[in-house]
Amino acid sequence: MTRPTSTNPAAGPLSDTGGAGASVSDTRGGTPNRDDASRVSDISSAGRPRITRGVVVNAIGLLLFVLVPAIAQDTGESFLVNLMTRFLIYAIAAVSLDLILGYGAMVSFGHAAFFGLGGYVIGIAAFHVNMGETIFGWSGSNAALVMWPLAVAVAALAGLVVGFLSLRTSGVQFIMITLAFGQMLYFILVGLMIYGGDDGLSIDARNTLPGLNVNDPATFYYVCLALMTLWIIVCRRIVNSPFGMALQSIKQNPRRSIALGLAPLRYRLTAFVLSAAGTGLAGALWANYALFVSPDMSAWQKSGELMAMVILGGMGSIFGPVLGVAVYLGLEQVATGWTEHWMLILGPVLVLVVLFGKRGVYGWLVGGKQ
Repeated sequence: MTRPTSTNPAAGPLSDTGGAGASVSDTRGGTPNRDDASRVSDISSAGRPRITRGVVVNAIGLLLFVLVPAIAQDTGESFLVNLMTRFLIYAIAAVSLDLILGYGAMVSFGHAAFFGLGGYVIGIAAFHVNMGETIFGWSGSNAALVMWPLAVAVAALAGLVVGFLSLRTSGVQFIMITLAFGQMLYFILVGLMIYGGDDGLSIDARNTLPGLNVNDPATFYYVCLALMTLWIIVCRRIVNSPFGMALQSIKQNPRRSIALGLAPLRYRLTAFVLSAAGTGLAGALWANYALFVSPDMSAWQKSGELMAMVILGGMGSIFGPVLGVAVYLGLEQVATGWTEHWMLILGPVLVLVVLFGKRGVYGWLVGGKQ
């Protein structure tokens, strides 16, 4: 007598009763059960990465970045390479600011201080190399593999000090403390007459990279593109990590986060230091791009520019600030052809974005989903 097949609904195709090697199909008459087959199909499709509008936009954007020097050469518009290099450097700074502004709700009006610090590390070292003088017993260096990490480290250390003091407050107090630190650095740089004071400091040549001629605009562009891409990947991993999730939880409800055992100061301070480090890298690249540094790099107006870029693109989205930089610089290029007071046009645009697109231009572009 044939034993009847079990119809226990609790014994699904991946139930514990079948073990790890259990079949996912019903063997009645050798015909697979359609419900089980559809379940397997769902599992398989769930494992496949979805190609969203955001993925397509990012892929197209990266392809266009790679083609910029070729496009500039074919069209005879050589200024495009310099413009896009400027874009890449600002993108690194804007993404860095978004780590604390978009994901941590920390409004810093002194973030340009780290931008200026990164630039002055390069400028001061180049000055001592050219003059043959030492600073703290060190004669300086022109090697990018030495100077760029040093600029990042100095900015990160400054971020640690500023963050440790300012993050014990919140709201307006935090904004004013970061602004005060930024302006302190600005006036310190103005007072450094040996390094040009208010007039700034010229740099004779870009830092050297083994095997690369970074004095060639296209080569330096690709170096900046590689660093921007790497920094975006790092930031994306940070915000999607348990650390990033905890930071966003603290942003949404600090008291509940404390009740869950999280230490808000520790997470916010870590994010602040990482943000300062990224902004310092952008400052070092800017010094190499412009071959000039000045106290204006650390002025509060520069902090406002970076914040406008983040808001335009969309806070709390890694690619939003990148698009915000593109909109900002594009608007600058177009509007300066009409008037030198082009920020009078930027103001209403920024107001409209804040009122009608809280996720910024990137939110509109990808349908509100990152």
